Amino acid sequence: SIILNRVLKVTMSTVGSVICVSHTCRDNFILRAKMLPSIVHVIPNAVDPNKFTPDPSKRDKNRVIVVVVSRLVYRKGVDLLVGIIPPICKAFPQVDFLIGGDGNKKLSLEEMVERERLQDRVKFLGFVPHGSVRDVLVRGHVFLNCSLTESFCIAILEASSAGLVVVSTNVGGVPEVLPPDMIHLADPNVDSLVKELSRAVSEKNENANPFKFHQRVREMYSWERVARETILVYDRVLMKPRLIFLQRLARYKTVGGIAGYVACILAITLHFVVSLVEWWQPRDLIDVVPDICCQQNENV
Repeated sequence: SIILNRVLKVTMSTVGSVICVSHTCRDNFILRAKMLPSIVHVIPNAVDPNKFTPDPSKRDKNRVIVVVVSRLVYRKGVDLLVGIIPPICKAFPQVDFLIGGDGNKKLSLEEMVERERLQDRVKFLGFVPHGSVRDVLVRGHVFLNCSLTESFCIAILEASSAGLVVVSTNVGGVPEVLPPDMIHLADPNVDSLVKELSRAVSEKNENANPFKFHQRVREMYSWERVARETILVYDRVLMKPRLIFLQRLARYKTVGGIAGYVACILAITLHFVVSLVEWWQPRDLIDVVPDICCQQNENV
């Protein structure tokens, strides 16, 4: 990680601005890359609410379905999921699990299901294309996210837009995504997740109105707002004077140590190669595609 931090600092030393998806991601990035806080902005991800609309008619009226849609890998907390399912199934006979996704940890889940004889309570869907995620989500009442690290976790935003109560590990930028009454946060351990998931299952009919959840997500997140804020950041960068070659070298030297000298040598080498190519084939000999301004026909 030390080498990666050095590489990150070198590559980011000449940027005009940086966009992070959460304040936690921003704080971590500033520490790792030694960036000026004033040029690091937070613009969260968003979701298209029209693609994740609730449909309570798809839910089983007699069962409580806990949905998991994730890559089944270590970082997504599959080991925690293995420990959560048996006690929940034992405590709540009406609860079933619907698991979508694939990965190298899927075998651990399958072995647990065989060992605990939960074949009737846990259903595996395998890989789910993104276009079919909504159809899986609307079949459930509760969405479970066991990730060990997340910068934002757009999956819980999609689940909430589809009207599900969300239970998630309290890691990274997850606490910033949804207000407290729309999400149950748990420490990344089995006992805490079992406790919060039990609460969500018990309270599923009290506070979770799928259409209200959907409307609140629609009001909080939109790609139009993300685009506007991103354009503002780009405009501010374009207003700054462009760094000349010597200024870029000075930035690389601030990395310090051997990494700073290596970065300077690489920059000088690349500058020499580019200068040689431009001498061999000057820019003014390269055809430039003109910008086309489409004027709207007033008669249409």
